Amino acid sequence: MNPLEGTAGVRGHREIDLSLLDDAAALERNDPGGMLRATASAGAQVRESAALAAETDLSALADEGRPRAVVVAGVGTAARTGDILETVAGPRCPVPVLAHRSAGIPGWVGAADVVIAVSASGRSPEALAAAEAAGRRGARLVAIGAPDTQLHALADRFRAPFIPVPRRAPARASLWGLAVPVLLAGRQLGLVKVNEADFAETAARLDADADRCRMTLESFVNPGKSLALDLARSVPIVWGSSPLANVAARRFGDVLAANARYPAVAGALGEAGRGRVGLLDGVYGGLAEAGRDIFADPADEDESVTRLRLVLLRDGGLAEDEEEADGEPSAVEEKRAEAVQQLAERRGVRVSLITAEGGSALERLASLVAVPDFASIYLGLAHGFDPMAVPAVSEMKELVSP
Repeated sequence: MNPLEGTAGVRGHREIDLSLLDDAAALERNDPGGMLRATASAGAQVRESAALAAETDLSALADEGRPRAVVVAGVGTAARTGDILETVAGPRCPVPVLAHRSAGIPGWVGAADVVIAVSASGRSPEALAAAEAAGRRGARLVAIGAPDTQLHALADRFRAPFIPVPRRAPARASLWGLAVPVLLAGRQLGLVKVNEADFAETAARLDADADRCRMTLESFVNPGKSLALDLARSVPIVWGSSPLANVAARRFGDVLAANARYPAVAGALGEAGRGRVGLLDGVYGGLAEAGRDIFADPADEDESVTRLRLVLLRDGGLAEDEEEADGEPSAVEEKRAEAVQQLAERRGVRVSLITAEGGSALERLASLVAVPDFASIYLGLAHGFDPMAVPAVSEMKELVSP
């Protein structure tokens, strides 16, 4: 069956039923793969992965001292864990951390370096090629993924530690299950100072947000559903005010594409200020908003007009004298966030604001990721999509498989 069959076609608008969001029974029926349940398991993933990693002997990682560099190799969600390690390690990380998204590893990687190969399925060609290359070059290797897979076999072959991750499909539902082992490997190498209390607080934060976003709560008290309503029929622009918020913004772009089939512009607010902020003046921004009553009820708006929706992720958790990875004080980045919000409001572009909460960098990141994850699922369900099954992804894998 053509995956577009039954829709309005490529050029038209697929029908959206926003009333579905307040019908828990209908939501459950339309989510046969259980993506909402999988996403609600984020807190449990943190605890489970920390326990599994604790059973793996990582002491050999530190025996040879501090590495020259750390490469986290994978693709998609697996590669995003490298961004998380780099961001949580912060600007004072003693060695470079690189999230590598291509097959193999960079040519400069050798015996002085560490490669962390990550694949939720244990079959990713990128992670397998990276593990193979790391072993051949004598680099220290850590493999993270589903047990009893090709990646596990490679780790055994090179006598490298393997951290098992319970298989959850799709990989994007396993972000926290994959990120925790990467962080623990980083801790063993002296790159990050995350401790058990940080993991416990992060898991509690994810549990609390999952409870706030559960399907039985109505939209007006459910932040995940409310954000989905904000984004309906829009082109989302998701900008993060700090390196940590930037990781969350890019993650939101990932899940909007997969779960809701929505195109999104996602990235760092610093980059936006150098050119992309011009979108606010474009055909989906200020020009589309001209003459519109900004106080009008969104339900009464012309559904044929596609408009921008700015989602601003703000992270004010750093001390004013602590510098971010790009060398700018966080106070400057917060000022930039206020400026872009003001620019959007002047042009009638609506803004959804999510502010980080929590003490540690890991908990603050979780607070910026959790609600958007749920929002992407609710938005997809409102359009009649099964967020678990993405036909284009399956077809892509078939077309490129040997």
